[in-house]
Amino acid sequence: MPSITELDRNILKILQNDATISIADIAETIGSSKSVCWRRIQRMTEKGIIKQKVTLLDAENLGLRVVVFANVKLTSHGRKNLSDFMTKIKLYPEVVECYTMMGGIDFLLKIVVRNVKEFEDFYWHQLSQIEGVQETSSHIAMTEVKLTTQLPLSNCDTVD
Repeated sequence: MPSITELDRNILKILQNDATISIADIAETIGSSKSVCWRRIQRMTEKGIIKQKVTLLDAENLGLRVVVFANVKLTSHGRKNLSDFMTKIKLYPEVVECYTMMGGIDFLLKIVVRNVKEFEDFYWHQLSQIEGVQETSSHIAMTEVKLTTQLPLSNCDTVD
């Protein structure tokens, strides 16, 4: 696992907030040179610390007003069943997050759709039709209290 320095952490804090900020502005903010910042960003990208730079969209403004969390249990837990489900679930753009879980369920999905009817259609015609799905339990989110993509950098491994 790659470790980061305090300088790296400061760069990452800025980039997590705005990935479009110029290297010159980053350097000025943290009191470093542009070349040092550029090299640090390149190194963290090569090491996989920086996975990608994206634009975050406002789902509600795009008409995607319903967030559903679905627990999925498979009929069996063989390696092939799990792998097949993971391959298939990646094909659905409505599923924006998917996690394997410990405990009573196998997967937790975050699904974003326009309305409950659209979720119902997705459930009946897509999710429930995946081979090996035994049981699902869905929960519709009411109010988004917190949504962030920013990781808690104060808790990550560092090297000084």
